Amino acid sequence: MSQAQARDSILYLDGVTVTFDGFRALNELSLIIAPGELRAIIGPNGAGKTTMMDVITGKTKPDKGELFFEGAIDLKRHDEAAIASLGIGRKFQKPTVFENHTVRDNLVLALAGSRSPFKTLLHRENAAEAAQIEQVLRTIGLARQTEDLAGSLSHGQKQWLEIGMLLAQNPKLLLVDEPAAGMTDAETEATSELLKAIARDHSVVVVEHDMAFVRDLDCKVTVLHEGSVLAEGSLDQVSANERVIEVYLGR
Repeated sequence: MSQAQARDSILYLDGVTVTFDGFRALNELSLIIAPGELRAIIGPNGAGKTTMMDVITGKTKPDKGELFFEGAIDLKRHDEAAIASLGIGRKFQKPTVFENHTVRDNLVLALAGSRSPFKTLLHRENAAEAAQIEQVLRTIGLARQTEDLAGSLSHGQKQWLEIGMLLAQNPKLLLVDEPAAGMTDAETEATSELLKAIARDHSVVVVEHDMAFVRDLDCKVTVLHEGSVLAEGSLDQVSANERVIEVYLGR
């Protein structure tokens, strides 16, 4: 990969390798995400998808390789908190919302950053913050649930609220882990539309197993296998790849 490719990307991985007790979780992984791109990452269990996200967010340090954000920021030099503040947000598979607080209060807590929860809930947001929260509520489709307790939401709505909590922090890149897991068909469809809408203003990387959901995303797909990229292209292109069929999709 070239310096020009790194400079023009929002996320650039080149030759990234991670080994745990002799097991190579990432093996010379190279990946480029462009600014404003929506990308789906698929692959069998153990392909390295979670380790890849751990490395990008600073949870795991690579043994070797290059890892740049916005062309020039060396992520290997930063810890998890610093990487989050740079503008990389991660949503895990299981939603983690404050169930005893309202939908709105969850967004206020996310917006607050370093304030303590107690100070945050006493804090009266300014007009810009209030407008941002209203915009996020509309984006995630929960404007009518503003005063509902997060614990009363459906599984899908909790996933949307957590995505909203990430959006409230103004990330430049969102990493989203299996957002469609456990959702109804209607929620799954709404989630693909939500992520496509978010990708109009952000870069979004989605790790997913649900092939119908990946098709709905209608974006470039990267297939991981044994810690490196096996294939890239449209879903139709990678689905026709003999090696992808062999190791992941089956015949």
